[in-house]
Amino acid sequence: KLADAVKKLELSCGKICIVADDTVGNLYGKEVQKALEELDVTVDLYTFPAGEASKNLDTVKELYAFLIEHHYTRKDVLAALGGGVTGDLTGYAAATYLRGIDFIQIPTTLLAQVDSSVGGKTGVDFAQYKNMVGAFHQPRLVYMNTSTLSSLNTRLFNSGFGEILKHGLIKDASYFQWLKDNIEKIAA
Repeated sequence: KLADAVKKLELSCGKICIVADDTVGNLYGKEVQKALEELDVTVDLYTFPAGEASKNLDTVKELYAFLIEHHYTRKDVLAALGGGVTGDLTGYAAATYLRGIDFIQIPTTLLAQVDSSVGGKTGVDFAQYKNMVGAFHQPRLVYMNTSTLSSLNTRLFNSGFGEILKHGLIKDASYFQWLKDNIEKIAA
């Protein structure tokens, strides 16, 4: 139902560039590309090497070059497909390419679904400094397909679940208690 959700935004784009790391791109890139092509627009898939080491201005520069070479305009859209690194990097590129274009988040990790895909925080690392370059740029849409969580290893799932627990601890004691009472069902 991704195409239906994007259709409701009434965007006037002619192109959508899916940005994903090579791991997520191999898992879901073609499927998401096919879904977005239902909108009758050109859909490109741009991938970069997976990992925090790619969350930098060099990767953004390579993405800018791709967008320029493929004639992306202010009306076109970026789609961040992946976890927090992809969402932060894509959001920053969207905030700064042509002084800002629309983007959507399609988070595939639990941590990205409950934290980094919402709030409009975007950014990249600079030298050894984490998230030193960034901008606030709200996504037009955050689209979650929870079936992507089945591809996560235990460590990645638990890091996202830790963020959910933290939310309960900070804000809502009954929610936290519900999480504790249902932890086995949630994990399953």
